[in-house]
Amino acid sequence: MTYDSPITPIAADALVVFGATGDLARKKIFPALYALCKRGALTVPVIGVASSVMSSEEFRTRAKHSIESDSADCDPQVLDQLLSLLQYVSGDYQAATTFAGLKRALGGALRPAHYLAIPPVLFATVIRGLGAAGLAKGARVIVEKPFGRDLASARELNGIALEVFPEEAIFRIDHFLGKEAIMNILYFRFANSFLEPIWNRSHVASVQITLAERFGVQGRGGFYESAGCLRDVLQNHLFQIVALLAMEPPGNRHFAAVNAEKLKVFEAMRPLQQADLVRGQYLGYRDEPQVDPHSEVETYCAMRLHIDSWRWDGVPWYLRSGKCLPETACEVLVRLKPPPLRLFADAIASDAQANYLRFRLSPHSMIGLAARVKRAGKAFVGEQHELVLSEDGASEQAPYERLLADALAGDPALFTREDAVEAAWRVVEPVLSQPTPVILYPQGSWGPLAAERLIADDGGWQNPAAAP
Repeated sequence: MTYDSPITPIAADALVVFGATGDLARKKIFPALYALCKRGALTVPVIGVASSVMSSEEFRTRAKHSIESDSADCDPQVLDQLLSLLQYVSGDYQAATTFAGLKRALGGALRPAHYLAIPPVLFATVIRGLGAAGLAKGARVIVEKPFGRDLASARELNGIALEVFPEEAIFRIDHFLGKEAIMNILYFRFANSFLEPIWNRSHVASVQITLAERFGVQGRGGFYESAGCLRDVLQNHLFQIVALLAMEPPGNRHFAAVNAEKLKVFEAMRPLQQADLVRGQYLGYRDEPQVDPHSEVETYCAMRLHIDSWRWDGVPWYLRSGKCLPETACEVLVRLKPPPLRLFADAIASDAQANYLRFRLSPHSMIGLAARVKRAGKAFVGEQHELVLSEDGASEQAPYERLLADALAGDPALFTREDAVEAAWRVVEPVLSQPTPVILYPQGSWGPLAAERLIADDGGWQNPAAAP
């Protein structure tokens, strides 16, 4: 487990995957199940449910192709073991007969985990169907993001879920929380004593977080039309990173204590105003399949965030994410304030860049500390250096492998609570109801120029460099 748990979780005895023929299952879930099987962490039946009509054997063939295309050195014995666990139930999610068929397939399973890898509009339908069929007792439900489209819909969905499942049986999944580099933020903050004295408004000038993607919507125009960058990335992924960076030390390592401190950060976030937000759309998005030719949905979003707490009062947090940008990377840059007395003239012009901590979260992870160092010679002239404190290897668990293992084990540490979801929606609610205009930007650029003006007073954006 990532954190200590005050209770001993109970493992699920079956996994049900709704949406088992979709892109998420093909690209992420089947490879994750194979990885779990390879390390002996998956021994329970896996039942796929979808509307596509096929036999269990055809479903196994589909899963096999997915896994073989993901891994060039697939172990045939492990693959056969996984395929032997797979079954399939086809049917309409609104039909009681579908859930009756699922009940028969589950047999004597008493603690199934139901994974909703389906569009959000179907969450309520499936949750109610599970309840009506008696498949929720002793079970848990794993819900993919986005959990709601705004505060009202999140509350409604939470209400429906809580009618059928207790809160401790609802696992709201955000795959970002399963990334090794994200977990390392929490460890790095609280395992090192040198950081705490400077980790506050007296020493931190600003924090910026960038999640950039070189690619566009990749055939997911229909989904993006219903979500947009603000809902799809910032309100969940980037807010979670902010919470880990900004939270107070938890009283212990129990997940409840960690999540309680993260909730306080969400509650301290000042609701966004239009002046805090820039929305952009890459040129060519409106020509994508399933996209409205007059779409005003953003594929880029930048915001200025304020956390009204004792530690962070007055420190601006800048978040941005977008598609069709120059690089695919995720980075955090924590800029430190300059020394109170400028003794060296050559350092004055570099104050905004001189000292910072940089967390590279993807595509590889590292932690860097930037400082100025004197050049050799009599003159007091320096140059900028970055010390790399940590860099990962390539053997870490994939996020979906980690999160599925935790959900099956009943470990809620890396999943989001109802109160945190609603608190995050409250922050963005004002700009959802009154959005700013969308600004077009060229593909391959770093987004609209208005995003540069948003951060101009705090040294500007530091663009992630190309991955080595």
